[in-house]
Amino acid sequence: MGIGFRELLVILVIALVLFGAKKLKNIGSDLGGAVRGFKKAMSEGEDEQNQQLTDLTRSAKDAEFQERAAAASKTDGKSG
Repeated sequence: MGIGFRELLVILVIALVLFGAKKLKNIGSDLGGAVRGFKKAMSEGEDEQNQQLTDLTRSAKDAEFQERAAAASKTDGKSG
């Protein structure tokens, strides 16, 4: 139930008649810029989210290492 080639062609012809070639070019350019800006913002958000996840994972590993080191030093102290 998608838009076929004929329907798309009819829509484009109507848009061309209503807005004219110059205005249609400007609308397309503005729309393209908006889509590029949206994609850039999404990419930056994903990068920030990935960085936060990496930082949390690194912090968790550091904390786990410190806990194991503390437990090992307690165990070494009891046997000696």
